[in-house]
Amino acid sequence: MNTVPATANVRDKILATGQRIMGGKGFSAVGLNEVLAAAGVPKGSFYHYFGSKDAFGEALLEAYFDAYLDDMERIFRKPGKNKAVQMEDYFAAWQDNQSFEDCQGKCLAVKLGAEVADLSDSMRAALDRGTAAIIAGMADAIKAGQADGVFPNQEDAAQLAQSLYQLWLGASVMVKIVRTPQPFDTALLTSRQLLGLSR
Repeated sequence: MNTVPATANVRDKILATGQRIMGGKGFSAVGLNEVLAAAGVPKGSFYHYFGSKDAFGEALLEAYFDAYLDDMERIFRKPGKNKAVQMEDYFAAWQDNQSFEDCQGKCLAVKLGAEVADLSDSMRAALDRGTAAIIAGMADAIKAGQADGVFPNQEDAAQLAQSLYQLWLGASVMVKIVRTPQPFDTALLTSRQLLGLSR
């Protein structure tokens, strides 16, 4: 087993390894020993940072959503692009992160959402908080685009953002089922229609 350098952030290493493995196999199918062996971390270190597997799962989701929201903010703050172009960039990034072949832990909410929502209330709550923050970020971008006139559709931004998020979440599940990116093509077309963009 590899040893963790003293300078490494052990907690972050466990979380990153867990995200990669559980993003591929799911939460229930992966034991802590598998994560710790892959991370090169002794079991005692795990319980120093996490009280249980559920607590680890909650921290895993929180770290995932923090990184996701940082990436999302970068997309929607990119200078020189209006909100319609930024939204297209966001949908393109979604497709890149939700590969049906191997998402490398980038599709954790899609992978674990249905599985853990009934297993752990703390993990379900982490999913709820994370997805609500994503929807709020999308709503802010839509409001800004409506104010600038790039989104002619003046429907309620919060409801529109929720509809778009649910559309893409469903498309992500379908992509994994049909093993082609076609559901994303449909989601993108529908998203443009919902936003009032013609292409």
